[in-house]
Amino acid sequence: MSTGKSGGKTGGKPAGARDMRVKVKKAGKLKHSSQLWLERQLNDPYVKRAREMGYRSRAAFKLEEMDDRYKFLKSGQRLVDLGCAPGGWCQIAAKRIGLEQGKGYIVGIDLLAVDPIPGVDLIQMDFMADEAPALLTERLGGRADGVMSDMAANTTGHKKTDHLKIIALAEAAVEFTHDVLAPGGFFLAKLFQGGESAELLAMLKRDFTTVRNVKPAASRADSSELYVLATGYRRKNTEDSGRDEAE
Repeated sequence: MSTGKSGGKTGGKPAGARDMRVKVKKAGKLKHSSQLWLERQLNDPYVKRAREMGYRSRAAFKLEEMDDRYKFLKSGQRLVDLGCAPGGWCQIAAKRIGLEQGKGYIVGIDLLAVDPIPGVDLIQMDFMADEAPALLTERLGGRADGVMSDMAANTTGHKKTDHLKIIALAEAAVEFTHDVLAPGGFFLAKLFQGGESAELLAMLKRDFTTVRNVKPAASRADSSELYVLATGYRRKNTEDSGRDEAE
């Protein structure tokens, strides 16, 4: 790795000024795209801040910013974090619901193993497995107050295909949410900008009081990533409906 120096007044910098941006020299079989990604990571202020603060990913700041603005994380909540690896969102949520003080409960689920997070109940499994909703509800001790998802499907490089994959993943998360979310709860999930999200948003507007598209500052400016935050869950669970009719 190297840092370039400016020998004169270049790009508005005074003579003798140093360009502090870290650049990665191409070595071996490193692809150009990989080189650019590594440079971006090394120069990303959120990556640096996450490392300094002990957060497991820069994504922690996205959740932090969104909650600062909309205040959906509250003391004592029971939360589910879908696709929780490496654990940055769990770390932020744990602080905000008072987990260290014995308040609330968080279940994180991911296909990958996640290093332990104090107080967080981590499960390695597919959230789309038939047994997942019942298992998570049991671990929570009841229905969740919020379901969060920062999941993104593996990309193919084909923009339209990748967009459809993230929408399908978000739709699966919504279906899971119907099985575990308590009335008044919230749903937060990653999307990418595009017309195919219209149907998903319509579903959420039917079942939640308020639905917002949110682009936190910690999301990279050149990314089409955004988040959908739905609050005030109002869909009546079919199981509860059947119980009411029986009574």
